[in-house]
Amino acid sequence: MISESTIQAIRDFNHERDWEQYHSPESLAKSISIEAGELLECFQWSPDVADPDIKHVKEELADVLTYCIDLAEKLNCDMDEIIMDKLTKTKAKYPVKKVRANFKTYRNIHKIKHRCNQLKNRNKNEND
Repeated sequence: MISESTIQAIRDFNHERDWEQYHSPESLAKSISIEAGELLECFQWSPDVADPDIKHVKEELADVLTYCIDLAEKLNCDMDEIIMDKLTKTKAKYPVKKVRANFKTYRNIHKIKHRCNQLKNRNKNEND
């Protein structure tokens, strides 16, 4: 878990540089995506990376996590609460008995639900 002292260090870092003024939710979300792309780049062209550059991976992961913390702070989100709420929903969406050690079932459940949502939206738009 990320400690309060680490979160405070991030706050202090931003405050000392007066960077809060640039931290709109939109810019932070973009930064998360950009840094996540840089993290993914550590594994580019190597689907079965046996020996990734762990130091670089950790640096990019730290960037992603830092921007996630910044965004949660900006939106006044309790990080534990939003993670636990989402985990509760995800547990209900993918029950252990149906998906444990079976990626194919997991993928099929996701595809079916996605397709149902598409059809609902299409029908809604046709009826409007």
